Amino acid sequence: MFRKTSLSIFLLGVGGVLTVVGFVAYFQDNATLNLAGFFYGIPVLLGGLALKAAELEPVPYGCETPPAVVKLREQQATSTQNQIRSDVTRYRYGQEAHLEDALERLGLSPSDGERPELVSVREIEVEGRYALVLVFDSPLISLSDWQEKQPKIERFFGPHVEAAIAEPSEHQIELTLMAVPESPQPATTPDPAPN
Repeated sequence: MFRKTSLSIFLLGVGGVLTVVGFVAYFQDNATLNLAGFFYGIPVLLGGLALKAAELEPVPYGCETPPAVVKLREQQATSTQNQIRSDVTRYRYGQEAHLEDALERLGLSPSDGERPELVSVREIEVEGRYALVLVFDSPLISLSDWQEKQPKIERFFGPHVEAAIAEPSEHQIELTLMAVPESPQPATTPDPAPN
């Protein structure tokens, strides 16, 4: 619930109410409420304004996740896939774009103006595997540039992640991060005891 709630809106509401109470109390000569309203209301209101200026809204889901895919997520999703999904679908503060650091480290964000923008996310099943699809608006970074970085993307978001990159429409890149189930380790037999 709190992930979908804007902290800045909450603080603006509380700060606004306290400030109005302070003004009303001032004109009614109620020193206690006046002091409390101004002392708490104005800083909370300013804090809400500051957070609003630094707020990054959640990325919307492209479509509703089917229950079968939710079950697959619970069984197969890597911690990295879960972290990405959690981070991009909640309010963030102090960042200019979702996955800003990741894109820079991958060499897909030469400058702020060229940085691809994450516009939606969805969860799907690919050949029985859980997959997280990140849809980017990428007018200045071409499909070939993305494909060139595919091995680096897999290492960055791994382990146990396979990446697929597609361009379903012009300037739109779909980065699909598929879970790769761990192969069972062969059972080891103890060495026979020496005679």
